[in-house]
Amino acid sequence: MASVTSLSDSVHQRLAAALSAALPQAGSADPLLRRSDRADFQANGILALAKKEKANPRELATQVVSGVESGELIKDVEVSGPGFLNITLTDRAITRNLAARYADDTGRLGVPHAEHPGTTVIDYAQPNVAKEMHVGHLRSAVIGDAVVQLLEFTGENVVRRHHIGDWGTQFGMLIQYLEEHPHELDHKADEASGEEAMSNLDRLYKAARKLFDADEEFKTRARRRVVDLQAGDPQTLATWQKFVDESKIYFFSVFEKLDMEIRDEDIVGESGYNDMLAETCRLLEESGVAVRSEGALCVFFDDIKGPDGNPVPLIVQKSDGGYGYAATDLSAIRDRVFNLKANSIIYVVDARQSLHFKMVFETARKAGWLGDDVKAHQLAFGTVLGKDGKPFKTREGETVRLVDLLDEAIDRASAVVREKAQDLSEEEIAERGTQVGVGAVKYADLSTSANRDYKFDLDQMVSLNGDTSVYLQYAYARIQSILRKAGASRPAAHPELELHEAERALGLHADSFAATVAEAATEYAPHKLAAYLYQLASLYTTFYDKCPVLKAETQEQIENRLFLCDVTARTLHRGMDLLGIRTPERL
Repeated sequence: MASVTSLSDSVHQRLAAALSAALPQAGSADPLLRRSDRADFQANGILALAKKEKANPRELATQVVSGVESGELIKDVEVSGPGFLNITLTDRAITRNLAARYADDTGRLGVPHAEHPGTTVIDYAQPNVAKEMHVGHLRSAVIGDAVVQLLEFTGENVVRRHHIGDWGTQFGMLIQYLEEHPHELDHKADEASGEEAMSNLDRLYKAARKLFDADEEFKTRARRRVVDLQAGDPQTLATWQKFVDESKIYFFSVFEKLDMEIRDEDIVGESGYNDMLAETCRLLEESGVAVRSEGALCVFFDDIKGPDGNPVPLIVQKSDGGYGYAATDLSAIRDRVFNLKANSIIYVVDARQSLHFKMVFETARKAGWLGDDVKAHQLAFGTVLGKDGKPFKTREGETVRLVDLLDEAIDRASAVVREKAQDLSEEEIAERGTQVGVGAVKYADLSTSANRDYKFDLDQMVSLNGDTSVYLQYAYARIQSILRKAGASRPAAHPELELHEAERALGLHADSFAATVAEAATEYAPHKLAAYLYQLASLYTTFYDKCPVLKAETQEQIENRLFLCDVTARTLHRGMDLLGIRTPERL
């Protein structure tokens, strides 16, 4: 089905045409249309245009009003104040436009595909091999997955990349430690679950790190082992591969609990760029972008200096010949631009790495790998805080394991579902508890602008009141309950009916779904979609309170209100799906 022109776009076109007719010398003019609490829409663009053209704004506004073609779309346009326009639409237009979205049997609700899609590579969900995932890994995974869903829904060609930490000094340390302590992983590792195997590896990593920091001779042996790994020594590589395989099983189990799809072919860790590192360094040095400084290959920047006023370089290759994160990240950019043909590269990475990525992007631009036709963007996210406003830790001061956090959320949500459940079996309660608990964690993250910190408060997250996913899920389940109780009455649009104020507000907001999705995708801002869905659920609650559905006065009104219910449910379902959150039919 073709996309549906939104009501705001239709009004915008009429006003822009009237403005151009009133001031032909001004060319195309933007009426600056927005939703208003004084009417359906307000246009504020006439003031600036009148000032520019040295015209009287109120007279210009009156002239525009006389030239606006109304017909079945616009009911009334009035001049307000010094030259604002207040626009009220016909009830018929609202119902008809929603009916067009409702008729879209693709489930897209009339949302268009991009006419000229590009290719976006998105780097997100980057756990480390041999380390358990903790609360710090939550945001990259959840935000990245939502941005992927938004971009794919709008038609972009998306390539997912999970840049896992699977290379470098820590693996020389791990492999050497295991060789010297071969019985450390003897606790039936082959029979252990993903979480148990990872717990063993995590314990091994901590023991190896402790020895590495305390014993200089072990540190030397571990660094020699890194050289063996990078040189492709078969025995060293075999042990390394075992660490990677065990870790992947664990990663997949955690992402499955998060209700996220992570595909093996999308996992290209630091090791995946190992063969490119030397060439990356050669290209940077030959082009003069990087220079040798005290034996290391460095890139210097005019505007990046330390507290002492000296330049802070990006170290691409260390003085001992080893490669740092910069060499891997720059090689990844080369691969993504020249092999994957990316137009955009998004990095969903902690804000604390912003300086590193600023230097990496600038280096890639200097080298000619990023140009006007390829943009790189760090979607930086803030920190997950505890209720005390400090970084989220256990009572013992340890980082919180992600699986523990999700399990607790599911337990809390299951208790809420059990309290409200009327006709659900224990199995259904467990299933809904998982969907509600995981949804609550995701929504709390996604409803906050990515660059802001947020407090992790499970009590608030699983609350039925306020801006929570549970509130949205219950709104959806309530609508499904009404539709089941409707009997022979079916949802049907009746454009001839007058609408209640609450019906108009709900209908106008539902019609702006496509514009919200486009904005959230373009700005990589899932929190804007979350805010839209919360307002939609709130407007539905007002509609439900003020407009009887199954006890409406006429059969036509019953059908029209069932239609409004169903449009709202479909919009909630699609929007929540784009955020990676389930909408159970019953709660």
